[in-house]
Amino acid sequence: MFKKELYVFDQNNPVKAIIRNYNKEDFDQLIHIQQKCFPPPFPSELLWNKEQLTNHITLFPEGALCVEIKGQLVGSMTSLMINYNEQHKQHKWEDITDNGYIKNHNPLGNSLYIVDISVNPEFRQLGLGKWLMFSMYNIVVEKKLERLLGGGRMPGYKAKADEMTAEEYIQNVVKGKVKDPVITFLLRCGRVPLHIIPNYLEDEDSLNYGTLMEWKNPFFNN
Repeated sequence: MFKKELYVFDQNNPVKAIIRNYNKEDFDQLIHIQQKCFPPPFPSELLWNKEQLTNHITLFPEGALCVEIKGQLVGSMTSLMINYNEQHKQHKWEDITDNGYIKNHNPLGNSLYIVDISVNPEFRQLGLGKWLMFSMYNIVVEKKLERLLGGGRMPGYKAKADEMTAEEYIQNVVKGKVKDPVITFLLRCGRVPLHIIPNYLEDEDSLNYGTLMEWKNPFFNN
């Protein structure tokens, strides 16, 4: 199982954090974090429920991570394993993650797929999302998988949709001409955009678009 202790920084002040696997006792806090991260108009039915969380810790506990500060959970990240191929190039979040229930988790898969990442807005200045992502990279390496994948929301796109296509928007984000709250964060974490996915997720701010983004395992040998 996974446990990492580290210091993050609140400006110049070090703050001890623990990244570990979450368990049943954490469920209420995990649901509260999602409520803080995704307020309306984000669809409430897309927030975690206890049946989904139970599946996470039962089917793939290694891929169910949370971050704790002073005994309080302040973020989480969930994944499953898939056998990625070209047939997955265009997909919906609900299909590839089994609506977040991950009953399609494949222990023999070649790729780790990110289901969700959430960090309490009150703690985002600590860089916890990046540390959660790096911890998932640790799992990719440990399991000798080819890559990490996930569809990134594009919440800045709605404001730019009259000026550019979704593809042009991502190109401008990569060039640094536009900053997107999610895609720019993922770039900072080492993820690389592969292509746009229409109708990826019901998300008004992204106009339902997602960007499939990849991190390749530098230690993987065919």
